[in-house]
Amino acid sequence: MAISATVKNIIETAVAKAVATCGSDGVNVVPVSMVRVNDNTIWLFDFFMDKTTTNLHKNELVALTAWTGMQGIQIKATATYHTSGDDFVDAVAWVKEQNPERVVKGLIVLTPTKVFDISPGGAFLETNLVV
Repeated sequence: MAISATVKNIIETAVAKAVATCGSDGVNVVPVSMVRVNDNTIWLFDFFMDKTTTNLHKNELVALTAWTGMQGIQIKATATYHTSGDDFVDAVAWVKEQNPERVVKGLIVLTPTKVFDISPGGAFLETNLVV
């Protein structure tokens, strides 16, 4: 199923974003600076995500949270890590267009499984939070 326009808009316009992973040293949460939302996946870019990538090799389950003020969503997803292949080549080219100074070490591809409204009292219709 495709990522809804609502979810895409929230992610792309959010003032803040963070991704959580879990590995042998426990939970790790880091801010995310660049995100690309595709039809069925969300791309995160490894510029300097050492603990995150270590965790991904042990546990593919992640949570991505995006918010502005008191409105936001949490996306549960499975993640794969790529350092080669067509998606990686596309990711490097996309980042070069967006921010030429950044060097992509790896591509984290999230496949969302569920979206949650984390806004107090709820701000989004559940039918719009589909993935």
